This record gives sequence, structure tokens and C-alpha cells, in this order.
Amino acid sequence: MSDSAPRAFVLSVLVLLLAATRVNHFAAIPDASWAVFFIGGFYLARWTRWAFPLLMVFAVLVDWIVIRSSGLDFWQHYCVSPGYWLLLPAYFAMWSGGMLLGRNYRSAQWAVLGKGALLLVASVALCHLLAQGGFYWTSQNVAEPTVAGWAQNYAQWFGPYLRTTAIYVALAAALQLAVEQVLKLLQARRDIHH
Repeated sequence: MSDSAPRAFVLSVLVLLLAATRVNHFAAIPDASWAVFFIGGFYLARWTRWAFPLLMVFAVLVDWIVIRSSGLDFWQHYCVSPGYWLLLPAYFAMWSGGMLLGRNYRSAQWAVLGKGALLLVASVALCHLLAQGGFYWTSQNVAEPTVAGWAQNYAQWFGPYLRTTAIYVALAAALQLAVEQVLKLLQARRDIHH
């Protein structure tokens, strides 16, 4: 199997995860967007030039379809403001965190887990700074923005966004570990029979 086949599979799963969870940011199944971009950066770093823009366009398309299907103009929706475009660097912050984690990755180890946790927290902090800040400072829904109000809003939402993203990334990491273990067992079995 070529190196492209596993990447194409990962990309397909990420697109499906975006489609399934982005449709309602506060649904029973939380929005996986931030995790999708972190995981994408880890697995698809070599495809960044086109995979990141593809996922970005798809995320905006899902937003547009959901908003339009509710009978609203895209730019009239509560969550859409001029700061919406800061999602581009915000999501690239998540992608970059995944790329940094994937750089020189060989196999699951405790040191990788620690590095991954630090990169995930840093990526979420920067993504949240850009996404939440973009909304807070440019939305007409924030009547009188202040630094104190922004800081309170940032702190209030950081934990929930980090928790949701960490859950999805932890599931991906567990799956990665399971695949690595199965491959080691299969290799050991082949070595015994040769």
C-alpha cells in the first residue's frame, strides 16, 4: 500500500468528522473542528498545501449550508462577524501544532505524550485567542467590548474548547497506539514464521 492511501483515508475520516459534528456547535456530539485540524496537521503535514485549504473550505461550506438552511443570510448569523476570517489563522495554529507533534514521530512513547499535551494546550490557546478574539472585538453582538470583558470571555470558554479538542485528539491517539501495537504483533508473527 502506498503512503498516499493511509493519508487519503485519514483525510476522508476528517472530512466526515467535520460534516458530522460542525453542523451544530452545541449539539450532543461536540464540534470536532479544532481537533480535526490538529489531527490533520499530524497525519497530513506533507499535504498541507492542499489538504489544509480543502478542510478550511469544507468547514466554511458546512457553516454556510447550516446557516442558509435555517433561513438566515450567512453574514446575519450570530456567530459570523468580520472576525470570522480569523478562523483561517486560528485553524492553522491547530494544524501547526499537529505538524510539530508529527515531526520526527516514530512511535508512541511517554515523551511524545508529554510533547503532544503541551502542543495541544498551546495550539488551543492560540486558536482560541484568534477565533474568540476575532468574534469578541468585531461582532456587533458584543455591545461594549473591553479588555476585562474579553479576558473573562476567553477564560470562560478556554476550558470547554480545550476539553472537547483533547477528547477527540485522545481518541485519535488511542487509535494510533492500537494500530501501532497490531502492526508490531503482525511483524513479530512474520518474524517467527521466517
